[in-house]
Amino acid sequence: MIVAEQKPMEEIAEMIKDFNKILILGCGGCVSVCLSGGEKEVGIMASALKMFVKNNQNRDIEIKEMTISRQCDWEYFDMVKDAMAEVEACVCIGCGAGVQGLVDVYPNVPIFPGLNTGGLAVGKVPGVWEERCAGCGNCILHLTGGLCPIARCSKHILNGPCGGSEKGMCEVDPKTIECVWHLIYERLKSIGKLDNIYKIMPMKDWSTSSDGGVRHLTREDMAKLDAEEEHKKNVELEKKAEEAEAAAKSQG
Repeated sequence: MIVAEQKPMEEIAEMIKDFNKILILGCGGCVSVCLSGGEKEVGIMASALKMFVKNNQNRDIEIKEMTISRQCDWEYFDMVKDAMAEVEACVCIGCGAGVQGLVDVYPNVPIFPGLNTGGLAVGKVPGVWEERCAGCGNCILHLTGGLCPIARCSKHILNGPCGGSEKGMCEVDPKTIECVWHLIYERLKSIGKLDNIYKIMPMKDWSTSSDGGVRHLTREDMAKLDAEEEHKKNVELEKKAEEAEAAAKSQG
């Protein structure tokens, strides 16, 4: 899931210093799981922001609170249409994708990020999430025993380990960072696939990652169905318009 953490209150207050009516919009998806942007966190941020602005900017602000199921699907943004019309700005406590989705749908409303978005992570223990995927668009986990060197190697090395690995730990922080290539070796050994460690991987093609520009995922079958539904609606609307016109002429 996508993980994120709340920005410092002084940073959020600085963003909204020119506005008095604010919407804080939460997301019921990933960021609610990591306790950063769900309904509860919206309420906590609203109270904290009011107090911070009062104490540090000597003014009162009006805050509306809302949380939608997901901020990664535009269909949910329509639910905040009325609230957006009543405020001067919005603090979004969803991931960065949610912020940008809101900007697309509500281009005339200033949208500010309330969170710093991290990566794609898993929960190790309660309250601790660790990045596991960099979303590079060209997965090689079948070669590395299901462990990702792109996300988990400090140097993103594809043919590791480097010379800085010692006793299974990474030289970047030998106390807390495990060398993922040491883990890959042990994993491949345990599943009888150690031959993979000797396969030289070619240079990474980063065009499938963010270095290749904005990425899109298109399901042609879904797009076709959507187009067919839209066409069907248009035909029905035209038919109703023709029937209404014919009825008006007959009455005339």
